[in-house]
Amino acid sequence: MIDESRPVYLRLRDIIAAAILEGRYGDGDMLPSVRAFAAQQGANPLTVAKAYQSFQDDGLVLVKRGIGMFVAPGAARKLRTAEREHFLTTVWPPIAGQMRRIGITLEDLAERMDA
Repeated sequence: MIDESRPVYLRLRDIIAAAILEGRYGDGDMLPSVRAFAAQQGANPLTVAKAYQSFQDDGLVLVKRGIGMFVAPGAARKLRTAEREHFLTTVWPPIAGQMRRIGITLEDLAERMDA
C-alpha cells in the first residue's frame, strides 16, 4: 500500500525496495535507468534520481559510471532488516493496541492466514 502523504521520491523508493525484496531485482542486477523508471512511473527524472541517490547513500545500489545502477550485494537482507525494524517499532504497536481494544487474538489472525 502506497502512502500518498509521503514525498514522491520516497514512494518511488518504496516501489524499488519492494521489487528488491520480492526478488524481481537480485544482487548485481541492473536497475532501470532514471529516464526509463521515470517514464514508467510518470515521474520527474530528477525525483527518480533523488530516490536512486538515497539507495546509493544507504549502500543498497552500486553505480557503474556510464553503465548504470546495480543492486548491491546483500541489499535485500539490509532492506528486510530495516523494514522489519520499522514494522515492529512503528507499524505494529498501534495495530496491537487496536487488536486488544476490539478483542482480536493472534489465533484469529492465524485462522485468517490459513483461509
